[in-house]
Amino acid sequence: MPETHRTRLLILGAGPAGYTAAIYAARAGLEPLVVAGMQPGGQLTITTEVENFPGFAQPIQGPWLMEQMREQAEHVGARIQYDLITAVDLGQRPFRATGDSGDTYVADALVIATGAQAKWLGIPGEKELSGFGVSACATCDGFFYRGKDVAVIGGGNSAVEEALYLANLARHVTLIHRRDSLRAERILQKRLFAKPNVTVLWDTVTEEVLAETGGRTPVARALLLRDRKTGEARELPVDGVFVAIGHAPATGLFHGQLDMDAEGYLVTAPDSTRTSREGVFAAGDVQDRTYRQAVTAAGTGCMAALEAEKFLALSEDEQAAEAA
Repeated sequence: MPETHRTRLLILGAGPAGYTAAIYAARAGLEPLVVAGMQPGGQLTITTEVENFPGFAQPIQGPWLMEQMREQAEHVGARIQYDLITAVDLGQRPFRATGDSGDTYVADALVIATGAQAKWLGIPGEKELSGFGVSACATCDGFFYRGKDVAVIGGGNSAVEEALYLANLARHVTLIHRRDSLRAERILQKRLFAKPNVTVLWDTVTEEVLAETGGRTPVARALLLRDRKTGEARELPVDGVFVAIGHAPATGLFHGQLDMDAEGYLVTAPDSTRTSREGVFAAGDVQDRTYRQAVTAAGTGCMAALEAEKFLALSEDEQAAEAA
């Protein structure tokens, strides 16, 4: 039978932001309830080696890191519910959310940490080789391609920024764009074209990521490309492939209820995680269109929990004063 879960603080999402919010909120005595969503652990669960999360001298596995965060959150008193929220009502407090299970979640405050997903091309080999030569984050994985040949797919700011970052690490960077001009800002294009180890392939589409299957694990070895004007196909040997065609924040549930920017990211107050709805806070990639790192997501998760704690304390003081 469907259940109703009541909590002072409901956290939607179980990535670095959600788990960190849960840890801080639980230690503050809020007894938070985390609804894990479709991908418990977030994007780090599809990441192999992580070298840029503070506190670990040696590379760690993304799934292991998220498992540790989950255990830490539960250890300090957070509850984890494995459900997928399909509807929310933020019209009045307490807020209400409905899960795919049929359960209802009622909360006095809400932290949204549903994250964002990298957009993918949907071509053969891309999903299969994710983490094994295919990535959507140069900041996360570029270190592994020092002195190697890599490709970046895309033509906007994200793609050019990824290519510029990789140009300082890789031997050679090939930027692949399906049009004859970039959409990136002029200053970024100027910097890109000044890099001696960067080549741009215009009017080119990527049709497949080809794998080297001779080792224990298949890894990316080349891209199958096609010239849009001539129809000519060819292979481009590469050690790494970075797909940079943008991210899509998981904010569909909140359309019409919270302020968002043109790309769907939740808008938060400066130096805060407060959204346009009192008592609702947003943390991690769902509101961060710039950095999208595990450590920055964790930082905003901490902020959200602290702000939620303060909000609930003030709200309860006001209720007590009214009742007196």
